[in-house]
Amino acid sequence: MRLRVEMLQTILYVEDQERSRAFYELLFRRPADLHVPGMTEFRLTDSCKLGLMPNKGIAKILEGRTPHPGEGNGIPRCELYLVVADAGAEYDHALRCGGKPISPVSARDWGDLVGYLSDPDGHIIALAQRLSGA
Repeated sequence: MRLRVEMLQTILYVEDQERSRAFYELLFRRPADLHVPGMTEFRLTDSCKLGLMPNKGIAKILEGRTPHPGEGNGIPRCELYLVVADAGAEYDHALRCGGKPISPVSARDWGDLVGYLSDPDGHIIALAQRLSGA
């Protein structure tokens, strides 16, 4: 029997929850749906959420069984691939929000127009636009 996923929630471990909340609120142009000490959430679609959890919070849960998440700050550890209507406009907006440029928007060999940048913790954000026929 296949796993039936009802909600996809990706949680990014962040050094400073407030700084990351502010960045993503600017990026998404709206406030977080949940913001409490230890967790911030943005509902991106009916079945997809993005969470922000402080490194120190997840470190308590992991109980030393893995390297401390703070040891990876600034190291790309994941990629958020966001398909949008206008990759160029959203890439420019993300840079104005404080994103750090990685690779400008250009046609990629898999058929999307994509620009890459990083958030304040070094997580990679790809802003992609489907090209016709892709």
